[in-house]
Amino acid sequence: MERLRKRLPIGVDIFEKIIREDYYYLDKTAFISQLINWHGEVNLFTRPRRFGKTLIMSMLKAFFEIGTDSTLFEGLAISRDERVCRDCQGKYPVVFLSLKSIEGNTFAEAIDMLTILISNECKRLSYLLKSDFVEQSDKQAMQRLLDRKNDVADLKSSLSMLMRMLHNHYKKQVILLIDEYDVPLDKANARGYYDQMVSFLRGFLGEAFKTNPDLSFAVLTGCLRISKESIFSGLNNLLVDTVSDERYDEYFGFTDSDVRKILTDYDLPNAYGMLKEWYDGYHFGNTDVYCPWDVICHCDKLRQNPNSYPRAYWDNTSSNELVKRFIDLADMATRRELEDLIAGRSVEKKIIENLTYGELEKDKDHLWSVLYITGYLTVDKEESKRNNKAITDCAENGMIKLRIPNKEVREIFIGKIQKWFDESVKGSIQTLLYEDLWNCHEQSLGQRIRSILYDTISYYDYHENYYHALLVGLLLNGSYRVRSNYEMGAGRSDIAVEDDRNRRVIIIETKRSKDYDNLEEDCRAALGQIEEKQYGLPYLKKKYRVIAYGISFVEKECLVKAKEL
Repeated sequence: MERLRKRLPIGVDIFEKIIREDYYYLDKTAFISQLINWHGEVNLFTRPRRFGKTLIMSMLKAFFEIGTDSTLFEGLAISRDERVCRDCQGKYPVVFLSLKSIEGNTFAEAIDMLTILISNECKRLSYLLKSDFVEQSDKQAMQRLLDRKNDVADLKSSLSMLMRMLHNHYKKQVILLIDEYDVPLDKANARGYYDQMVSFLRGFLGEAFKTNPDLSFAVLTGCLRISKESIFSGLNNLLVDTVSDERYDEYFGFTDSDVRKILTDYDLPNAYGMLKEWYDGYHFGNTDVYCPWDVICHCDKLRQNPNSYPRAYWDNTSSNELVKRFIDLADMATRRELEDLIAGRSVEKKIIENLTYGELEKDKDHLWSVLYITGYLTVDKEESKRNNKAITDCAENGMIKLRIPNKEVREIFIGKIQKWFDESVKGSIQTLLYEDLWNCHEQSLGQRIRSILYDTISYYDYHENYYHALLVGLLLNGSYRVRSNYEMGAGRSDIAVEDDRNRRVIIIETKRSKDYDNLEEDCRAALGQIEEKQYGLPYLKKKYRVIAYGISFVEKECLVKAKEL
């Protein structure tokens, strides 16, 4: 019989709603005391998606904002900090924006979405239009934003304008909260308007943070740290907390004691081992962390059916575009390292946590930093525990051992990332293969095929049909018609690749040689067969360019000979 029947807050990340509507809540309010004691003027917290950033920000708004309902925090950890509650609770004007929805396909679409967001915040603060302490020009600008009749200049200065209006009205500096601040840059980088977005955000955020007399302090959350990004150029008051840092390590995500508590509260203690295997394994600072979204989703499933099997809930909610773009830059060496990770081993890599979006794709090795920052990989916690050190202290020569955190992410690697990689590697290899084929680069083509054989073929595959099928698979391409065992001339060619647009064709005959000494002889025999059987005759009659290839194989070696008919 279930002792507790509170609803689990699936998809609910508004603190006030969770408390008022009596959802289940694991108390993270002690974060507020830590923030008051240690905050800088501008504070950036970077964590992967779905680790509770938005809920933390909503909690800060509910605590600090003037007019807040103090009963929301009764019985919670922060209520025991009398000094902070006396001096800070309900004492500040607050501006709160979440940029997670700013993802237009074009710059204009993104600006339209941001206009709606700012207009809604203006509506929430519209009482300022009646204030005797607010300048008339600011009221007029605010009204344009409310009516959505503003221009880009109004929008760019809107954040600093709202802070100025609040400061003038309350005679109290403003707390600025910006959730998922880097989403607009991520989308802009993926969709081709990055420079425009950087230029806009330089004014929009820059004015709010740099030497602003209206600012008490600011808190930003995001996935990537971009402190060197040009939108923050000249900003010297930024305090950054990442997954490597210890100070706030227990507040984003669920700790082991959090998970044990929720399972006890819902009479699900037997599910602990499965949840730990699937959703634990992240290592933030010195704390082992579970993904809270997964734990809540699976506990809800277990309430409905105690035999529910875990699944990758996080995969369908996280942004994968950035990871996929990096996979496109990877090579076969990266593929082998991914296979090591899937097998449970770790890889040692240099992690750069302050990458900017402008720098991300300049180096394929940045893939590892992106996988780490976005939650697909974590630091090898056993290495950290053995040395009793924080993540940043475990690195030797800037190198950190990384591994897949848990079974959920391993399933994502197997089901999605490995598939992306296979598609990407095939695409890049295919481009090079066709470049060699159309240009009769015998030696280069042979080296490429040989490299593929060494990476893929087994002793049990040493037969002609395997070599034939391998080439067909490598050459399948939407731009060309690839035919296998196709009737032409006086027989069937092994492979024909037709490019009707450019009126050209490749004809390939493959042979399996008995030994290495027979490779060249068999190559020439393959070319002779193409000519003898007149495989190219139908194309020559149509005035096509016809390139014939004889390719002979023995074990993991091959030889290529080409001839234009």
